Amino acid sequence: MLLPCEVAVKSVIPAIRSAIARELTQTYGLKQQEVAELLGITQTAVSKYTSHCRGAVIEVREVTNVQPVLKETVFSLANGEMTKYELAEKLCKACSIIRNSGLMCELCELSDSTIDNSKCIVCCPNDKIERLQSKKEQRTLY
Repeated sequence: MLLPCEVAVKSVIPAIRSAIARELTQTYGLKQQEVAELLGITQTAVSKYTSHCRGAVIEVREVTNVQPVLKETVFSLANGEMTKYELAEKLCKACSIIRNSGLMCELCELSDSTIDNSKCIVCCPNDKIERLQSKKEQRTLY
């Protein structure tokens, strides 16, 4: 079984990087090499992100709650106001928001046909949060 973080590395993180790279090149007019340096990736990767050859498995722009994080990240990167550690924090935050939205559940199921999303308690979309909290409470009682 692949862990949700392994699925995220293959799908969610590239989708986030793709959205950031496209915004930096289209809105801020940065060159691919500049974007590559800001994101700590290669120019070739940026080219693939901006041409939708990579990072197109999911569309993170559909997740309303992640938009403020992406906009803040893009703005800070474009203005040279973000360290690589802050970027890592923002990428993790965006990934968490996307996972909690339930957008990644289908990808987990596709990666492992034995996964039953109705029983999964990892990403906690919708009512699964309550089940996760009650399991934690049960563990502390024993």
